Amino acid sequence: MPRFVSYKKIMLLAVLVGITLLVMRFTHVGRPQLTPMEAAIKDVLAPVQGVLMNIGETFRNGVESIASLGRLSEENKVLKEQVSLLKGQLHMQEELRQENKRLTDLLQYRDQYKQNFSTRTAAVIGRDPGNWFGIVSLNKGSKDGILKNMPVVTPSGLVGKIVAVSPNTSQLMLITDPRSGVGALVQETRIPGVLEGTASGTGETRLIHVPRDTELMDGQIIITSGIGGTFPKGVPIGRVVHVSDEPTGLFKTATVAPFADLHKLEEVLVITTVYNPDIIPQTEGD
Repeated sequence: MPRFVSYKKIMLLAVLVGITLLVMRFTHVGRPQLTPMEAAIKDVLAPVQGVLMNIGETFRNGVESIASLGRLSEENKVLKEQVSLLKGQLHMQEELRQENKRLTDLLQYRDQYKQNFSTRTAAVIGRDPGNWFGIVSLNKGSKDGILKNMPVVTPSGLVGKIVAVSPNTSQLMLITDPRSGVGALVQETRIPGVLEGTASGTGETRLIHVPRDTELMDGQIIITSGIGGTFPKGVPIGRVVHVSDEPTGLFKTATVAPFADLHKLEEVLVITTVYNPDIIPQTEGD
């Protein structure tokens, strides 16, 4: 309670001082000098006047600071929105750059082997999460000239074959699907075998029925043999990464890592017409 009374007295004194100064200001207008009493009062009240001016200045600065903080907050919000927009544009530009590179590689591959076969570019539009290395859906179908059993490649190597077609879409069986079978041979030694998918989900394939007494080792290149008529001869498939004996003891089996990145397929080339069945595209390892 005493503290409250003290505050009231201070406020009353400040008001009285202000009124006194105001009266003095207006009453001495036009006079050459103040009266001795006015001068004395002014000298006595000068420190109080200074305090009041400092309080007023502090209050004014505080109001301006609050207003400034509001403006800064709004400017910060606008800048954050601009940064987010620029980041989005950068991500979009990077995506367009990568897509342009993939499509350029496809076009270069098509032009390089246009004397051997014609192709149709298709994009992957669907994939089974439970069978990632099995069947994928493409955005081209019978209306685009796609037929069942057409081989599918990328510039890196063999991908698989078309197993079902609708007017606007088609189903692609990858070479890693356990139901897949491709006539293949070892490029260096010309030893034939059958390439099939595995159920391991690792994205690898295996070359089976290779005679045990043949030379088969890590690092060798596997290509299509052309046997069976579905796949042209000489298309690169992958590289041997492991060799083992089959349980019968009569054959060897080689684990083959495909050249084509089947885990990240986005665009592929469907071979629609083969002009020369004995093509030998350059392998990734050459």
